[in-house]
Amino acid sequence: MNCSALLSLILMLVQLWPGSPSTRNHSAQSTDQPFTAVRRVKRGWVKSEPLFVTEEQTSMVPVYVGQLKSDLDKQDGNLKYILTGEGAGSIFIIDENNGKIYVIQKLDREEKSFYTLRAQAINRSTQLPVEPESEFIIKVQDVNDHEPQFLDGPYVATVPEMSPEGTSVTQVTATDGDDPSYGNSARLLYSLIQGQPYFSVEPKTGVIRMASQMDRETKDQYLVIIQAKDMVGQAGAFSATATVTINLSDINDNPPKFQQRIYYMSVSEEAPVGTTVGKVFAEDSDIGENAAMNYFIEGDPPDVFDVITNNETQEGIILLKKRVDYESKRRYSIQAKVVNRYIDDRFLKEGPFEDKTIVKIIVEDADEPPVFTLENYVMEITEGAMSGSLVGVVTARDPDDDDCPVRYSIVHGTHLRRLFSINEHNGTIITTKPLDREIASWHNITVTATETRNPEKISEANVYIQVLDVNDHAPEFPKYYETFVCENAVSGQLIQSISAVDQDDSANGHHFYFLLAQEATNDSPFTVKDNQDNTAGIFTAKSGFRRQEQFYFYLPILILDNGTPPLSSTNTLTITVCDCDTEVSAFYCRYGAFMYSMGLSTEALVAVLACILILLVFFLAIVAIRQQRKRSPFSEKTEEFRENIVRYDDEGGGEEDTEAFDISALRTRTVMRVHKPRKKVTTEIHSLYRQSLQVGPDSAIFRQFISEKLEEANTDPSAPPYDSLQSYAFEGTGSLAGSLSSLGSNMSDEDQSYDYLTDWGPHFKQLAGMYTSSRSVGD
Repeated sequence: MNCSALLSLILMLVQLWPGSPSTRNHSAQSTDQPFTAVRRVKRGWVKSEPLFVTEEQTSMVPVYVGQLKSDLDKQDGNLKYILTGEGAGSIFIIDENNGKIYVIQKLDREEKSFYTLRAQAINRSTQLPVEPESEFIIKVQDVNDHEPQFLDGPYVATVPEMSPEGTSVTQVTATDGDDPSYGNSARLLYSLIQGQPYFSVEPKTGVIRMASQMDRETKDQYLVIIQAKDMVGQAGAFSATATVTINLSDINDNPPKFQQRIYYMSVSEEAPVGTTVGKVFAEDSDIGENAAMNYFIEGDPPDVFDVITNNETQEGIILLKKRVDYESKRRYSIQAKVVNRYIDDRFLKEGPFEDKTIVKIIVEDADEPPVFTLENYVMEITEGAMSGSLVGVVTARDPDDDDCPVRYSIVHGTHLRRLFSINEHNGTIITTKPLDREIASWHNITVTATETRNPEKISEANVYIQVLDVNDHAPEFPKYYETFVCENAVSGQLIQSISAVDQDDSANGHHFYFLLAQEATNDSPFTVKDNQDNTAGIFTAKSGFRRQEQFYFYLPILILDNGTPPLSSTNTLTITVCDCDTEVSAFYCRYGAFMYSMGLSTEALVAVLACILILLVFFLAIVAIRQQRKRSPFSEKTEEFRENIVRYDDEGGGEEDTEAFDISALRTRTVMRVHKPRKKVTTEIHSLYRQSLQVGPDSAIFRQFISEKLEEANTDPSAPPYDSLQSYAFEGTGSLAGSLSSLGSNMSDEDQSYDYLTDWGPHFKQLAGMYTSSRSVGD
């Protein structure tokens, strides 16, 4: 590099050297060189380090940045310097005569931190470069032109009350738009402006911490102001503040306290169980679940009153657990206790989290209804006792101090009033008619007691009356026994087992005794054997019985019970003699008994049954014949009756061209078909048929033929109730063959001539030969 270029570079360095007016904000970084030297390489010139310009320098434009100079510059004006690249001509300009570079706009590092430029020296005369193009960079150095900012504010934080010193609350963070890698412009320092002595902040991190323990019940919210300064808090630095709202959350550090040391309440002796007697309330400075509490009853008696907790209002509700009586006890003193539901063990050392109070309850007197000595009375009376017999006594009294007299009565509307009555003054219950245990063994009545001075005061009691049994029913057969004996029965044969029942109620159980009645003990063909288990067996006392001599035997049996006094009854057992050997057929025996009672023989009964059977068959046959006549002659009962005319008036297509016309709509239901005697087919119809073969449906002859056919169908009594006429009499006028219909086949061949078949062509040659030959032979 020549001396002139070196001198120019030295001048630039002196102008921008640290400590000069243009670089006074960068004195802390005096080791950084703002520009680079330009050295020669062969015959060219290149940049070795980037050039620097500060934001503050560009506040007064234009600003000299540096100078580029070629060692070929003779300073005779023959060389021209050209600047190209980013911002060339708009931001940066170069003096084409001496190579000095200026910035003409204010630069902002935050928008663009460096620019890449290219410089070239050319000969003015030839416009050819005298040096190779050189690329260099101009870097914009930062100055402190941005204030810190709290982008996440406002801040809200929560910390539990009574937290120890040093507890982290939250962290605030500020940002600075300056370059953090150059100088101290973006280096922030946090400080606490408001919030002492409760909080502190870490200068470098912005973490807010507790500086002392605080009680939420004293103050539950604090406003803390944090300041952030750049330039590490040096003079002239920019700053910003943020407000942090710190809320203290509750912890259970306060026990509940009753508002009163003594509560006074009252309750009427008429109050039912579950009545609210009163309320107690304890205050707790905490909130939420920390203030939740439970109430308890302590002391005597715990079975009369109870307390429950209202979780919404946190009140203790005193309830009546058992009815109170003014005459028995007029005052109660109970102790109520309240305890926090959730306890924090850290604060137990400060005392128990509970409180106690006294509740005094006064019982108020009330006009009570009479009170029976028993809630339920059970009485007994013997059945059959005469009217007016004593059943029992009920007693009620007025529990009030004045002891008002009461009156007794049986509840109206009960049928038992016909059986019992009560003395209204002393409560004595007597019978009004004898009772029968076998009809009803228990009677339930309701007795009322009413105050004489206040009829509205009524109480009731249930009286259960048991009717005691008396042996007033003799034993008897439990059912009707159907007993049979064979004619060939032998002596000592068991023919029936019997038992007995008794409507009376025996305390020790029934025991029955069976024996023959006195009148049958002498000549009875049967005997009775008592089994000693309330059953007995009937045995034959002889061998052989004859129905012709005696068909029925009536055996009187005496049955005794074990009552006091014992009762007996005579029950007759009917024994039927059957026509059998040893096995008894109950059905056959019943049949024989029936015949015997009717006075008929077996043969007569068979004849009667046969006649009945014949009559039954005859009756069923008559019913079947009548049903058959009522049936419709048509099996298709569900078919729709229609009248169709099917027309074939062209030859092509055959039956596919059939057109059906439903003309049932043309007939009304009120028109009845009149049946006329069927007329014979006349020769005129046959002639019309012949003529219709050669004419169309529009011909009068054709219409007349159709009318005659319809009339014939209408007058036919055996025809179905619909008309379906298919006419094949006309095949179209275009056919040379005419009609091939067989409708007229019943007419004589003598009326027809088949000579025209020879004119139909070769297809009908064989047919023509058959008919013409037959005609010739016939002739």
